[in-house]
Amino acid sequence: DHQARFDLAIGLNAAGRREEALDHLIEIVRRDRKWNDDGARKQLVQFFEAWGPMDEVTVTGRRRLSSILFS
Repeated sequence: DHQARFDLAIGLNAAGRREEALDHLIEIVRRDRKWNDDGARKQLVQFFEAWGPMDEVTVTGRRRLSSILFS
């Protein structure tokens, strides 16, 4: 259930568990990029902006997202 996974990712991020939040959103994008008007990808971009461009999780997340989108 993508909505449940999305909601979990939001909660995990709020709890400081950013890597786990990233994993869940990446999984949604991998399975169904178009879900919720590309909502998982958009949420990832918001997280990346909040975490900062030099943050290790941001760098890893952008790399993982790019590999899904451009493969």
